[in-house]
Amino acid sequence: MKKTLSVIAFVIFYHTSFGQQKTIITTDINNFWTAYASITATTDSAKQIQYINDLYINKGTPGLKALMQVRNYTAQSFVNAINLYPNYWKSIKPNTLKADGYAKEIDKAIVALSKLYPLKPASIYFSIGALRTGGTTLNDKVLIGAEISMADDKTNSTELKNDFPHLPNYFGSNPVKGLIFTNTHEYVHTQQKTTIGNLLLAQVVLEGVAEFLAEKALNVNSPNEPITYGKNHDTEIKEAFEKEMFSPSVSNWLYNNTNNQFKQRDLGYYVGYAICAKYYQQARDKKQAVKDMVELDYNNESELTAFVEQSAYFEKPLKMYKEAFEKSRPQIIGIKEFNNNSQKVDPNTKVVTLYFSQPMNVNYRGFDFGPAGEKNVLMVQRVIGFSDDKKSFSFEVKLEPNNIYQSVATERFRNENGIPLKAYLINFKTAN
Repeated sequence: MKKTLSVIAFVIFYHTSFGQQKTIITTDINNFWTAYASITATTDSAKQIQYINDLYINKGTPGLKALMQVRNYTAQSFVNAINLYPNYWKSIKPNTLKADGYAKEIDKAIVALSKLYPLKPASIYFSIGALRTGGTTLNDKVLIGAEISMADDKTNSTELKNDFPHLPNYFGSNPVKGLIFTNTHEYVHTQQKTTIGNLLLAQVVLEGVAEFLAEKALNVNSPNEPITYGKNHDTEIKEAFEKEMFSPSVSNWLYNNTNNQFKQRDLGYYVGYAICAKYYQQARDKKQAVKDMVELDYNNESELTAFVEQSAYFEKPLKMYKEAFEKSRPQIIGIKEFNNNSQKVDPNTKVVTLYFSQPMNVNYRGFDFGPAGEKNVLMVQRVIGFSDDKKSFSFEVKLEPNNIYQSVATERFRNENGIPLKAYLINFKTAN
């Protein structure tokens, strides 16, 4: 019987004490290793794609399908990862095969969470991804990337240093020891109205809610390094965060690398956690405080602002931080070759140069369609790049007579401090 269970799909069902069926599903892990064995036995790239599709993706659980959707994984993503990091995969395999053994403890954790808040049913899926997440969610599904979340300090990360420079240090922190905490954190996300905030402040609060409630449910300190580091550096982290909290970009604070002033990843988790901890501490009705956190409309700015201000984590009214942020943002102050909104631009114009109010980060840029849509987009034929002073950006174009052109220079352009550009509509018509 044990031999059979080691190779067949293994699904664990629990009827928890709070009256809902919770499912912890691990079938994708065995399927992945079956596919892995076939892929590594051949160098035929077409066969490798066939194996990952037939033996893993097509047999995948709804959780694997959701994980692929959320992280944009493809068959080629998996094959590339398998081929590039052979020693890593050999070292991580034994840990991933222990996923079934964690099911009972995860179940206890969710029961503990239900004592804080009446939970809606959700399923937990252990899958293997291509190294872009250890855990995330989609609707009522917790999606665990076992290849990251089940690593430890013995996992061979030498091959990953160039492509995933954050993972060696992360593996050194023994993330598998925090697997119960990770699942509890992610389960909270399945209860929230959204997992995508449209402002940095919204995103850190929704992550902070999950981190704080996992801590409360399990009655343990968060095992995650950003929380430990943040508690020891609260003042300077808060001061830096205040300058960006109303940014639409989370890149300096969440899901990032260590290329910031603190040389620490994901410090937004700490800020959100600290806000929630303060909110909970000052609340007379603790159950209502938890309800407020989970049911908060994170993308309703007035509701979010009221919640954060009630926590008293920041010293000033949030509108003051918002005003300061808007003043700090870089802007496009002109176009070299013509006036924006002109109706008679020379169709022989070959280059467009944008002037910025501040030096920009040369590694970031982005354009999108204007209101007229794709048919009138100003296509970038070739990027020339930023000027030496980083205050202008040029690109080649190909124009036709008597045509309307539009393109939005988006917030993906950032200044040297990572503050995003105020979006700018390039709009003009060419002469006959």
